Amino acid sequence: MSTSDTLPGPGEYLGFTLGDEHYALDILKVQEIRGYDSVTRVPDTPDYIRGVVNLRGAIVPVLDLRMKLGLKEARYDAFTVMIVLNFDNRTAGIVVDAVSDVVQLGVEQIRATPELGAAVDTRFISAIGTTDEHMVILLDIQSLIDWADIGADALEEAAA
Repeated sequence: MSTSDTLPGPGEYLGFTLGDEHYALDILKVQEIRGYDSVTRVPDTPDYIRGVVNLRGAIVPVLDLRMKLGLKEARYDAFTVMIVLNFDNRTAGIVVDAVSDVVQLGVEQIRATPELGAAVDTRFISAIGTTDEHMVILLDIQSLIDWADIGADALEEAAA
């Protein structure tokens, strides 16, 4: 789904932060939330791919969401979290600063992504959610994690 298609529907979204900004993604794609653990680097991968982890026998690629979105690189500390996602019959981890809460958004709280000009890449943003406290950027995780781009099959083979 891109920003020009229909808006995401009402429902529950997992909220998290990157710096001072609030983001969320469809909670149905979340498999688990874990503390950040060391990863095994795989040579010759894009900078935003931190490496792979062994998650109960499955080799899972781990992406640094800050780097993928072109944000300033963060420190990894006790609050850093890895959200394990499962969609398209595949599993991947994304590293975020902190998980905040589960956000319930109704149809009236979901707005289309504004046009920000050609210089701003909004293809990973499916909509903007509004709550009483703040606005939340709803990410289209299927656009954000392109299995071919991260070479998921090659990562699994290299780590084996």
